[in-house]
Amino acid sequence: MLKHASVHLLDDRHARSVRAVLATDPVMSCMVAARIENGGLDPWRLGGEMWGFTNDPERGRDAALAGLCFSGANLVPLCGGRPAIRAFADRAARRARCCSSMVGPADQVLALWEQLGDSWGPAREERPDQPLLVLAESPRVPADPLVRPVRPNELDQYLPAAVAMFTEEVGIDPRLADGGAGYRARVAELIAAGRAFARFEAGEVVFKAEIGAMSSTVGQIQGVWVHPARRGQGLAAAATAAVVLRLQQMGRIASLYVNAYNRPARATYRRVGFTQVGCFATVLF
Repeated sequence: MLKHASVHLLDDRHARSVRAVLATDPVMSCMVAARIENGGLDPWRLGGEMWGFTNDPERGRDAALAGLCFSGANLVPLCGGRPAIRAFADRAARRARCCSSMVGPADQVLALWEQLGDSWGPAREERPDQPLLVLAESPRVPADPLVRPVRPNELDQYLPAAVAMFTEEVGIDPRLADGGAGYRARVAELIAAGRAFARFEAGEVVFKAEIGAMSSTVGQIQGVWVHPARRGQGLAAAATAAVVLRLQQMGRIASLYVNAYNRPARATYRRVGFTQVGCFATVLF
């Protein structure tokens, strides 16, 4: 392992350098860039720590950044070569694991997990191939006019669909830890921000999606879900196109990532007009 001194906890003094690195791939870095734009690099406001790796330990914090990794509820290695990955793994292994997942560029995540597996493993699930998709132009299918932002007074109607999606996608019920209070608060926050969308039929959600992260240039769609009784009817493409249009009206490029094995979802996104620009990986704990 490289000396721990090669990795530094970054703060607002490094904001310009960090933003310059993130700007080289705004789609790949959307999740972390959105946090920094909203809260800066102070760990309390950021909701985690931003680690920077330098190739020149003697210069310390003043050296040029050669790697970045966010450590919070998720561990997100963003960039860096093998020396950076080894240094990030060394820092992470010094403390008990507190993240629920590792997620980010596949080459970074898989290399970091290779280093951390012995101390943090075993993982509950590894998803090594998650195509990262983007749509900067108009969708290729007409948008569903019935998909709209969820209203705050519709939280109780929307929440069962959100729970069903999370359980189906992640493999655990998000209400288990605290009876659902934390997840309910998170969903309510997305609704209040105008970033949760749904199509209601007879008061029931038949389609839902959210804008999970939104930087100044990119919006990352998450939690796309169709009611089981309505699957295979062509609802998802038009509904997703409606969310894409909303993002574009906000001046953002639409992005999302999807499991490679989810062929129906990938086919839907191709119909909408998404193209692959990279690959994510996720390790779930």
